[in-house]
Amino acid sequence: QVQVVESGGGLVQAGGSLKLSCTASGLTFDDYAMGWFRQGPKKGREWVSCIARSDGIDYYADSVKGRFTISEDTAKNIVYLQMNTLEPEDTAMYYCAAQRSDEDFFCSSSPPMYDYWGQGTQVTVSS
Repeated sequence: QVQVVESGGGLVQAGGSLKLSCTASGLTFDDYAMGWFRQGPKKGREWVSCIARSDGIDYYADSVKGRFTISEDTAKNIVYLQMNTLEPEDTAMYYCAAQRSDEDFFCSSSPPMYDYWGQGTQVTVSS
């Protein structure tokens, strides 16, 4: 049974940092691209970042480029999202997702392309 579990959310002041973690079990981690999405109040689900399989190339939404960094520990089946210089606009539920992939250089920004999702972790940034 595949499980995707996020952790690390919390309340932080604007300008601060948080590091989210996502552990994926029950799957062959190297066969999956991993993505982070978020959904703020009264907003749709927004792609934040993804990393191609086998610790491949990473991609970022323009809104977080230069502030967020995705990385993974393939030995532990964990993907991280380091979030720096947080802004109130970053307040959202953050979701981790796994996409079955044959591509070492591509990961999707489209939620329907992802096969497994976590339950989310809340990030709140106060002004």
